[in-house]
Amino acid sequence: MFAALTGLGLSSAAGFNAYIPLLVVGLASHVTDRVALPAGNEWMGAWWAIGLFSVLLLVEIVVDKIPVVDHVNDVIQTAIRPASGGAVFSATAAAGEADSWLADRPWIGWLAGIVCALGVHAVKALARPVVNATTAGVGAPVVSTVEDGGSLGMSLVAIFAPILVVVFLALFAFIGYRFVRRIRRRRARKLAARTAAA
Repeated sequence: MFAALTGLGLSSAAGFNAYIPLLVVGLASHVTDRVALPAGNEWMGAWWAIGLFSVLLLVEIVVDKIPVVDHVNDVIQTAIRPASGGAVFSATAAAGEADSWLADRPWIGWLAGIVCALGVHAVKALARPVVNATTAGVGAPVVSTVEDGGSLGMSLVAIFAPILVVVFLALFAFIGYRFVRRIRRRRARKLAARTAAA
């Protein structure tokens, strides 16, 4: 169960930033015994991969803080973040449950990670244009920094205290629900104002 929570937490983190959980998993496989990458996933802990994740993370950190460019980045990341989520979920779940039925069916981990990361990414990608429009772009770097911090925090929690992943995901679901409700109310008010003006 803890392996599945770890995978769920890491794939959720990948929905915010594809490279932070990959980098955390790669580094953790070297400096701690909490991550043991299974056969087929050892590449995540290879130093060339850690170097590549580091470079891509630096690019992501800069690009994601520039209004308008962040939206283009989100479009590109629509394929990358779910793939990252699938990779980290599959690697950590398979490692944690090496003797279980999940190890024989790695596609289940991939699919679960892809769906989880894609869900988080979708909320992020929908929220960012609203943040940019309502703050004239000033909110982009602030929100991006919070997302990066959330991705790092969730990655570390997923590895070292996986039971807390449930709390983090419940909090994220609540915030996402409130955000969607706010957008719907704003649209309803605009539609009512247009209808009254016509």
